[in-house]
Amino acid sequence: MKKILIGTFAAVLALAGCSGDEQKAGRLLERAESAYAAADYSLAKLRVDSIRTLYPKAFKVRKAAIRLMQRVELDEQRKTVDYLDSMMVVKQAALDSVIGRFVLEKDTAYQETGNYFYPTQVVEKNIGRSFLRAQVNELGEMSLTSIYCAGGNIHHTAVRVSVDKDTFAETPMSDDSYETTDLGRAIEKADYKLGKDGGVVAFIVANRDKKKLRLEFIGDRNYSTLMQPDDVKAVAEIAHLARILSGMEEIRKEKKEAGLKIQFVTRKMQENETDQ
Repeated sequence: MKKILIGTFAAVLALAGCSGDEQKAGRLLERAESAYAAADYSLAKLRVDSIRTLYPKAFKVRKAAIRLMQRVELDEQRKTVDYLDSMMVVKQAALDSVIGRFVLEKDTAYQETGNYFYPTQVVEKNIGRSFLRAQVNELGEMSLTSIYCAGGNIHHTAVRVSVDKDTFAETPMSDDSYETTDLGRAIEKADYKLGKDGGVVAFIVANRDKKKLRLEFIGDRNYSTLMQPDDVKAVAEIAHLARILSGMEEIRKEKKEAGLKIQFVTRKMQENETDQ
C-alpha cells in the first residue's frame, strides 16, 4: 500500500511539473509572438529556440512555437524578395546607363550566353595585333585573353603587366591556352578568368592613369610591348560592367533561393493545417 501511495505521489509531482513547464513555455511563446508582431524576427526565433531547449516536454506550446517559427521564416523570405527586387531596380538602372558603351557578340544558334567587348577590342579591329583583350559574358563572368602574333611562336601561357621593374601583377599559368596560324602567321591565345588572373585586372584598373603600362608575354622566350591607352580603358570599363552584371546575377540566385524557401515553408504550413 505504501509503495502504491509513493508511486501516485510521484506521478502527481510529474504532472505538476509538466503543467509548470507548459505555463513557463507559454509565457515565453507570448514574448516570441510580441517580437514577431514588432518584426523583430531574430528575437522571435531566439525565444522559439529557447522554448525548444528549456521546455522539451511542453508539447502543446512547442507545436505552437513551430507554427510561429514558420510564420517568421515566411515573412523573412518575403521581405528578402522585396529587398532583392528593389536592389535589382538599382542595378538595372546602372546597367542601362552604361550598356550602350559595349558591343555584345552572340551567335544565338550555338551560344546561350553572349560576351560583351569594348568597341576598340572587337576582333575585326585587331587582326595581327598583340594585346590583352577583356570580355565579360552576360552572367557577369569576366576574363582576359592575351593574344600574341608578333612573329614566330613563343608558346606563352602567362602575362605580366607592370608600371616599373618592382611594381607589377602577373597571371598564373593559363589552363586554357591554344595556338593556331592565319595565312602562315603564328597566333597564340591564353585565357585568364577573373579571380584566377593573379590580380592583373585590379592592377590595370588601379594604374589606369599611368602613362605607360608594359605588357609582357611569358613563354619559352618573352615578348614585351606597351599597352595601348584604349586597351587599358577597355579592361577598366569591362571590369565595371562585370561588377554590375555579376551583382545582378547574384540577386537572381538569391531571389530563386528565397522563392524555394517560401515554397517549402508554405507547404509545411499547409501540411500542419491538414494534420490539425
